[in-house]
Amino acid sequence: MKVYLVGGAVRDEQLGLPVRERDWCVVGAAPDELTAAGYKPVGKDFPVFLHPKSKEEYALARTERKTAFGYHGFAFNTDPGVTIEEDLSRRDLTINAMAQDADGKLIDPFGGAEDIKRRVLRHVSDAFAEDPVRILRTAKFAARFAAYGFHIAPETRDLMRHMVAAGEANALVPDRVWKETEAALAGPDPRVFFEALRACRALRVLFPEVDALFGIPQPAKWHPEIDCGLHTMMTLDQASRLTTDVEVRFAALVHDLGKATTDPKDLPTHPGHEQRGCNLIRAMCDRLPVPRACRDLGLLAAEYHTHCHRMSELRDDTVVRVLEKTDAFRRPERFAQFLLACEADARGRTRFEHREYPQANLLREAFAVASAVDSAAIAGQHEAGQIPEAIRRARIAAVSESRARAQAP
Repeated sequence: MKVYLVGGAVRDEQLGLPVRERDWCVVGAAPDELTAAGYKPVGKDFPVFLHPKSKEEYALARTERKTAFGYHGFAFNTDPGVTIEEDLSRRDLTINAMAQDADGKLIDPFGGAEDIKRRVLRHVSDAFAEDPVRILRTAKFAARFAAYGFHIAPETRDLMRHMVAAGEANALVPDRVWKETEAALAGPDPRVFFEALRACRALRVLFPEVDALFGIPQPAKWHPEIDCGLHTMMTLDQASRLTTDVEVRFAALVHDLGKATTDPKDLPTHPGHEQRGCNLIRAMCDRLPVPRACRDLGLLAAEYHTHCHRMSELRDDTVVRVLEKTDAFRRPERFAQFLLACEADARGRTRFEHREYPQANLLREAFAVASAVDSAAIAGQHEAGQIPEAIRRARIAAVSESRARAQAP
């Protein structure tokens, strides 16, 4: 029995990155041997074991054979005679198809180390096309390593495009689509993930609401980049610079979905896109297991981002209504997230990337004075049915007075 360090640990070590977790491949052993040694089996589809002390994963070396459509249709062979080279041959990308033996020797039958030097993401073999999850994983790795100069090899991108055309992307289950998307949204360059999916035409299958934005024009005065899809990617970029919060980044992604459904006669303006966008967000979140917190913030950003942009033009009562609708008084932390999404939208435009966004501060100031209203005291002066409106009037008055002071010479 031989044990090899495999996968991401070997890749990250070659890249000079910290190794966060280690996976191991066991060659020349049967399941009962590992069980007898105290390893705990955890794999359902093929034998994977947890080390009795370190709890790291140890998988038996295996080969696989495609037996049906989609990514569940595989038969696995974990015979003790399977070699480490055969196990590595079934992996997705060359940079993930390296191993290290107990003496530290690198086993690299597919040129992963060289591809790391070349900063290229390249598939190991044509067997890549048998598993549609690899479309998502390759896009995710492109996003994860974009800052290091990595790009998807043209031949790999072409193979991904062929897989999409063959219908393989349609076989991806919602749970896996969201899992990989969420990981990309949490990473350093989520924009690259969606651009990689679009380059192989998988975006129109997995996120048709986002894909539909590309090619839709906007007024050049406000959006010099013109294209709605490009603006969405730029907004996602800005959100990624402002915060690592996945909820804010998701809101940036979906804030303008309604623009793809604008009546052509209204272009390049987009009247009513806010509410249409909310309908599309709900449809997306019904299709995918998007967490409720992401969905709710996305809906707020879609419906009220233009209110925030026009903060200085809003009436006092409208300002308070926006605070109420965004649930600022009960959920101030989500209100802060909403403002970040609005700021990302404002900066996600050509030549606006480094502009100040005073509207957010104006709305923060309005929230501060409105939330300082003594609701308990007001409640003690009114009957139950009159309390909400009385509090609202007091908040409007406080906002009005604050704005008047700010505008006074």
